Amino acid sequence: MRRPELMRGRDLRLPRELRGELKRPLGLLIRGEPRETMDALRRFVEERAAGILISVGDVTSRNIIRAGLPLKVAVIDNRVMREEVEPWFPKGWREFHVRNPAGTIRGEVWDVLEEAINLNKGAVVIVEGEEDLLTLPVIALAPIGSVVVYGQPREGIVVVEVTEERKRWTLEFLERMERGGGG
Repeated sequence: MRRPELMRGRDLRLPRELRGELKRPLGLLIRGEPRETMDALRRFVEERAAGILISVGDVTSRNIIRAGLPLKVAVIDNRVMREEVEPWFPKGWREFHVRNPAGTIRGEVWDVLEEAINLNKGAVVIVEGEEDLLTLPVIALAPIGSVVVYGQPREGIVVVEVTEERKRWTLEFLERMERGGGG
């Protein structure tokens, strides 16, 4: 199994045969409307989180910020269900930009995500393309005890507690992706 630093610089593409594995939630699925899911996330973070809170997705990120939760990094693409939305992020946050075509994880994404995660202030990573698969490198790079949250369309949110076991599964999954295809 490769360590996250050995994935840097490698463009990865999600092959058809692995797509089904990512349709299942990578963590705890919290069903409900935003108010319900954010209340449940608040309890989860207060009870269990020892690291930082990271979100992937525009709606999820906005809901976390509106709920007043201590979001450290938001990974967004300024799109909701493939429709463009107004760019946004809190004042004072550092802004990063990266290109990442749908169905891929570009090699340079790793350095951008790591820098955002390691900043001493809030960061927003704005993706030109698609951010969905970036949940995987976020889990691989986040400190143990962190919480990664992403949306499950029309259902709720998925809360991933970053553990050694979850990191191992993520890196093994990344190893199974095809090399190249980062466009």
